[in-house]
Amino acid sequence: GTEKDPQNVLLQRRVLADSGVFVQFTSTSAARLAADFMKTLSNENDPERREVGEPEDSGKASESAAKADRLKENKSIVLSMDLSRARDFMSSGPRVIHLGLKEVAAGVMGSDAPLTVVPFRPPAGGDEKKINKLKPLRAGSLTDKVLEANLKALERFFASEPNLVGVGTASEMIPGMAPELFLHAGPPLEWERASGPIRGAVIGGAILEGLAKSPEEAEAMAAAGKIRLEPCHHHNAVGPMAGLITSSMPVWIVEDAGGENKGSKTFCTLNEGLGKVLRYGAYSEEVIERLRFMSGVLAPVLAETLKKRGPIDLKLLMAQALQMGDEGHNRNRAGTSLLFRELAPIMVTLDHPKDDISRVLSFIEGNDHFFLNLTMPMAKCMLRAAESVPYSSMLTAMARNGTDFGIRVSGLGDEWFVGPAQVVDGLFFPGFSQKDANPDIGDSTIMETAGLGGFAMAASPAIVQFVGGNVQDAYATTRKMRKITIGRNNTWALPPLDFAGTPTGIDLLAIIELGILPAINTGIAHKDPGVGQVGAGLVDPPWECFEKAFDAFYKKYAT
Repeated sequence: GTEKDPQNVLLQRRVLADSGVFVQFTSTSAARLAADFMKTLSNENDPERREVGEPEDSGKASESAAKADRLKENKSIVLSMDLSRARDFMSSGPRVIHLGLKEVAAGVMGSDAPLTVVPFRPPAGGDEKKINKLKPLRAGSLTDKVLEANLKALERFFASEPNLVGVGTASEMIPGMAPELFLHAGPPLEWERASGPIRGAVIGGAILEGLAKSPEEAEAMAAAGKIRLEPCHHHNAVGPMAGLITSSMPVWIVEDAGGENKGSKTFCTLNEGLGKVLRYGAYSEEVIERLRFMSGVLAPVLAETLKKRGPIDLKLLMAQALQMGDEGHNRNRAGTSLLFRELAPIMVTLDHPKDDISRVLSFIEGNDHFFLNLTMPMAKCMLRAAESVPYSSMLTAMARNGTDFGIRVSGLGDEWFVGPAQVVDGLFFPGFSQKDANPDIGDSTIMETAGLGGFAMAASPAIVQFVGGNVQDAYATTRKMRKITIGRNNTWALPPLDFAGTPTGIDLLAIIELGILPAINTGIAHKDPGVGQVGAGLVDPPWECFEKAFDAFYKKYAT
């Protein structure tokens, strides 16, 4: 390399030399060193051999100073070599480790010599401006502050103790809730830019709340500003897909029993199931009737059950679910089963009509994703504890509204950094294809932000049948996510990876430096209002949101 390389060639030479490697700066000097080395090796037992590097005609006085220096250096290098190891090396032939452009190793490949190619790419993809901004944060005056802040944020995350404590009505539990206020998934969004699933959910919500009698009336109200749209995240809540929360809807109540935010609460609606459901933008009569059952029967039974049962440790339940093949985002079969075991023995003792209890148990049993709407506020609760740590580059939220993808960073507070939501690459239900898909949507990426979902796919080989890929892809994805995270969550262990903890604490600076985006698996909503879910798959976030956040982080802390 050269001194202009981002890696700093002199620093790299020093690191290599300290490890016992002999470094030459040109091919010519390397060849001469090899020749002197071979000469010494072949003359090792010859008492009359010349000194290493000595010219054949020592009487010639035309040798340049540069050549003399080279001979002196080569003599020093060769005489310092362990010749017994050198003989073994030469007798077995060269073995090459290559870092850099693969084309450079073409000659080695042609010689059939054993070759190990180490994947290599310069920091930040070689972008000089980004590299210069990274220097003070990753290898300069602010490095220790950032490291300490990230460890502090991660410790707060680990110390959080999210417990399920009850079920309540959104209007009573969520701060600032009002009849005309509709909460949605993702960063802030205006009606004019709302995607099909958001529009469909708002229509259904307006009909459910009695604010409108028809889809046309609901749309007119939203367009006129008579329905206010605000993100769930602004009210300590999260919602899957469209994420709609209206004032009369029942919500889970999750309370932090320890750590930095002890006593704080987070919220999420109850899960409707798959297919034609409000969160995917469907609003037919069957959707509204199901929501009324959930408010009138499901929620009261669950609330009384939890009141009698007492708090449920969600972090512990999630740990068990990972051991049983869930990853926490798109596979929740184990978590739902574990929750069922916690609730059912208490529920059957309630003084409620047997038909109601039977309907509730059947509803939970028939909905493998029921647990998702608990893991989401669990993750939100834990990440709230990591918010607003100065100098921390740890992500505290990733969310999408079907139009934008947004992130928040601990050291940057509540500010959103957004880019365009991407189209999901996945598997579709019969009769649907990519052309039907809405761009990525939902608050459920709070799971990946907490080290679950796409980050824990190694725990769930079966998930690939739902989102695509193969089992080895799932293992590789989790291993790759280790590179952009601050630590490991040993409470959430992954059996297929020898019980290694889930990669946790997404580091904005590592994303920029390594060029690796967070892995996300998700459901796919139809692009038109009223249709519902059409598939599931994998998606990459847009680079724009991370680049904007990085620029803001640098501006705040390094200028």
